[in-house]
Amino acid sequence: MANISAVDMRLIDQLFDMGSGWVLDFSNRTFSDFFLDELNIDINNPAYEVNGTSKAKRLRTFLQAVDKPTVIRTLHALWAYRRAINQDSDKQDQVQNAEGRFLELINRLEGRASTAPPAGGGIAPSPAIDLARIAELKGDLLAVANLAPQPRGYAFEAFLTKMFNAHGLVGRAPFRLIGEQIDGSFQLSSETYLVEAKWHQERTGAADLHVFHGKIEQKAAWSRGLFISNSGFTEEGLHAFGRAKRLVCMDGLDMWDMLDRQIPLNVVLERKIRCAAETGEAFARVRDLFTP
Repeated sequence: MANISAVDMRLIDQLFDMGSGWVLDFSNRTFSDFFLDELNIDINNPAYEVNGTSKAKRLRTFLQAVDKPTVIRTLHALWAYRRAINQDSDKQDQVQNAEGRFLELINRLEGRASTAPPAGGGIAPSPAIDLARIAELKGDLLAVANLAPQPRGYAFEAFLTKMFNAHGLVGRAPFRLIGEQIDGSFQLSSETYLVEAKWHQERTGAADLHVFHGKIEQKAAWSRGLFISNSGFTEEGLHAFGRAKRLVCMDGLDMWDMLDRQIPLNVVLERKIRCAAETGEAFARVRDLFTP
């Protein structure tokens, strides 16, 4: 059984408009058809009516009764339907940062918490603590921007390590190898990513991208990289850098959009990596990868 927490169930109620017994804009017939067609599930099974027969009560009972993979599959299907009906409407989304909060929910259900566990173990952070941590990271990023150039570089590297750890990616501080400096590393889906961090007034061009890619190529064949340039990248540099490389890029606006919209960092990186795999492009903006 999934054993969804009361807090998470409340978010599900908000995301799928379940407060009055409805689920999105489904009628009883279309609700049944949706579950049969998309999930091969009979939502009218009497086992899901023990707490009431409204669509919302059946869905809540169903989500608590089935295993987590089925819950996750169901929520993804409902989210896709929600997006489809929202695209057909000009109404503003009534749930603030809906997509980020949905993806954070999926993270928790998959056991990929977006925040590092407390020192020494203990109870996992609650969503309220998550929001406080996001606010702290936003404040830290603004504080870095107000520093002088020399201390700003070190502070930016420290901020990135904190950001990776806050999202459960096991960040490592900058380290030196013979003849080179690595600005940090993190783990994503059991893969290790090396980090290059730049905070300059000018946008990053092809030369810096090639240098970092050269560092990656000197490591194990499965090594990958994340190049973070707060000021962004030149279009000419990205074009000259080329396609089909072993790194993805992120800029300062990406970091701010991610934090402001509460999108889990692992999901941002996974979207960037998938986009790079599909298009060959090293840089795709967060605002283009996620719905407004």
